[in-house]
Amino acid sequence: MTSAVQSTENPTEEPQRRTTFILYLDSPEYDNALFQLTLWVRHLLLPVYGREVTSTAPWCPQWWEHQEAVAQLYALWMAWQELTGPTCALPEPAIWHRDFLGPTLSTLRDPAGIFAGCKASGHRPKEVPFMPELGG
Repeated sequence: MTSAVQSTENPTEEPQRRTTFILYLDSPEYDNALFQLTLWVRHLLLPVYGREVTSTAPWCPQWWEHQEAVAQLYALWMAWQELTGPTCALPEPAIWHRDFLGPTLSTLRDPAGIFAGCKASGHRPKEVPFMPELGG
C-alpha cells in the first residue's frame, strides 16, 4: 500500500512514503485497504484503546459501514505507520497519541457523532444531509 518515492529535486533527500488515501481507491484496491485497516482496528486499536461502549462513548460494531469512520480511521492508521514504526524518532509515538489518537477517538465516539444511535449490538445507518441540485 505504501511505496517509497525518491524526490527528483534533490537525490540526497530522504525518500518520501506516499500512499493513496482510501476514499480515492476503487475496488479491489479499496477492498484490500479496508481489509488491512480492519486488521489494525481489530488487533491493535480496539484491544488497546477501545474502552467500554456507553451512550456517552458509542462505537459501531460495523464501523466500516460509516464512510466517515473509514476515512478517519484510515488517516489514524496512516499516521500510526509513520509515527510508530521501527525507525521512528523517540517522541513520535507520543505525538501520535496526542495529535492523532485522542482527537480521532473523541470525534468518532462523540455521543452526537458518527456512531450516534449505534449500539454494541448493532449498526444504525445514517441519512446523508439533503442538498438540492445547483443551477437550473
